[in-house]
Amino acid sequence: MQTSALPDLAHTGAKPVHWLATAAATAAVVALAGLLQPHAATATAPAPEHGTGSAAAPGTAPATAPDPSGAVFPLDCGPVGQTVAASVPGDLDGDGRPETVASVHCDAGSGTPPSGLYVLTQAGGAAPRVVATLVDPAGKLTVTGLAVHDGTVSADLLGYSSAGVPRCCPDERESVTWRWEGNAFVRSAGPAADGSEAA
Repeated sequence: MQTSALPDLAHTGAKPVHWLATAAATAAVVALAGLLQPHAATATAPAPEHGTGSAAAPGTAPATAPDPSGAVFPLDCGPVGQTVAASVPGDLDGDGRPETVASVHCDAGSGTPPSGLYVLTQAGGAAPRVVATLVDPAGKLTVTGLAVHDGTVSADLLGYSSAGVPRCCPDERESVTWRWEGNAFVRSAGPAADGSEAA
């Protein structure tokens, strides 16, 4: 049997006291490393752009726009019921929570029933509710081209120049917008169908 030319290593015959000392030293190094860690980094969210309102809280899903199918609209249609012809979400008041703008008419089955244009909001867990009427069905107008862009609602309103015009075929058109200002929606008229400014 050949013997090693190297001297015996001290730890090859270690006793329990050596292992205890090694464990204590390792624990001290780990504890010291924990104390010397850099502070946790903090990030600041960029300020929201004008008109978008506050961002959702960290760890929460962004707010969803109210679903018009769950709303009760102030439109009396009798037994035929109502139809949501179009709906568009958008943050109209800049609070970071989207509203829904819905064009609704009676489900007449034929002809051109007048539209109502409504703004819906929804508090957490509650049903969507109408908070503003932009177009009253009593005006006998049809809403088309509904859109929301940068907090502004836009639509084309189709109407009739006289009672003699068939209800199937509106002969007047007006492009309008609504914007939340202070505590109400302010309506502005755009160019009329013939290119002149609407009153």
